[in-house]
Amino acid sequence: MTATTATTTATKTTTTAVTTTVTATTTTATTGASPAPHPLFLPTHLGRLALPNRLVMAPMTRNRALPDGTPTPLMATYYAQRATAGLIIAEATTPNAVGRTYPNITALHTDAHEEGWRRVTDEVRAAGGRMFLQLQHGGRVGHPANSGHTPLAPSPVPLPDGIHTTTGHQPSVIPRELNVDEIDATIADFAAAALRAIDAGFEGVEVHSANGYLLHQFLAGNTNRRTDAYGGPVAHRIRFTVEVVRAVAAAIGPERVGVRLSPGLTVNGIEEDDTAALYPALVEALKEVGPLAYLHLVYADPSDPVFQGIRAAWPGTLIANPASGTPVAAGEQLLAAGAELIALGRPFLANPDLVERLRTGAPLNPVRDEFLMYVGGAEGYTDYPRYTRSPNEPESPNEPESVIEPESVIEPESVSEPESVIEPESVNEPESPSEPESVNEPESPGEPAPAALPKRAVSGSRHHASAAGQTP
Repeated sequence: MTATTATTTATKTTTTAVTTTVTATTTTATTGASPAPHPLFLPTHLGRLALPNRLVMAPMTRNRALPDGTPTPLMATYYAQRATAGLIIAEATTPNAVGRTYPNITALHTDAHEEGWRRVTDEVRAAGGRMFLQLQHGGRVGHPANSGHTPLAPSPVPLPDGIHTTTGHQPSVIPRELNVDEIDATIADFAAAALRAIDAGFEGVEVHSANGYLLHQFLAGNTNRRTDAYGGPVAHRIRFTVEVVRAVAAAIGPERVGVRLSPGLTVNGIEEDDTAALYPALVEALKEVGPLAYLHLVYADPSDPVFQGIRAAWPGTLIANPASGTPVAAGEQLLAAGAELIALGRPFLANPDLVERLRTGAPLNPVRDEFLMYVGGAEGYTDYPRYTRSPNEPESPNEPESVIEPESVIEPESVSEPESVIEPESVNEPESPSEPESVNEPESPGEPAPAALPKRAVSGSRHHASAAGQTP
């Protein structure tokens, strides 16, 4: 049997097992026996990490960090409130200064950032939760008013729309094309941030190669017009993502590294004209990096051939973020299609007790969109109530009437009319970055439940990896 055949067979076996569980739930209910738990709420494992259920809180930018990117005590409260999720993937966090996207987003390239995140993970762990951290570089999705730097990108192709800044909505700027030394330095920054994340108490990190940010900009032909080894054919355009993932895996271990992908998504001006060829090649290359923790697919549709192809090719855990439907029904469909974990976005925002609400069929709080981003404070952030069931109110076997909206993964505002673009001469060019320092090189579930991943001992030198474009 070939490796490809074996992978496909394993995938079909997983799908059959999930389908059987769902059928068994229905059968026991109709015969009068106590209904078996829905598969979404059954314990599982992510590698050696035990999870109490299959629901993942997706990473969502909320702009509640300090101006320098340090997480706040309010953020610790927010995440601890949602600790009953099987896994929390914390919001997009920049590994260097020039990668900053919007005001008050989180970062992880200073000791203060690390200490702020440690307070968050300590509170979540005390509440019984588990966390990964998403690492994101904005690329052209940035502005000097937010970062103090000209954005860096694969090619000098500006964001088509304006961007929110500390002084309000402004036209986008033309990014400066990364040179090869800066590419190497950026890769080192991702690895250094990953090491900091482990020291800060995260179980692992998610490399963000989706939603139109830097890694996705390298993948897409309309934002990557390079003619060197990082542009042109598919094999070249996937190189940067693969090199980032490889460096992060070498730093903290592949079992601690997830990757987020959004095949065909056009957010932030991305246009892919070869999605069907691009993602199979990328998945094959990521398989060679090592046994990664997971792939995370945004807006996953089980009827989509691209989704089906990725599921058939990927031998490890697949996290799927539903494209549409109600949370439980959409999650059930994706589990039946081979996903192991289901990531939800907006439902977690307004419902700190989402897992229990979905399990019992309780109604969901609506999201107050006016408090999503750029406003700060606890209102619309940590003040959503938990559901209180009346003494005689039975649990409902039906799921709450709440449809997953297209914004299930929070993206910053866009404008309908493209604005003028500022020429790069209007801002100072960053100096060439220093040479990056080397970063340190670094199962299936069973009974009894395996212990959580051990803490990784790392040297203090990791904090001095070069940060691309951090000098003004």
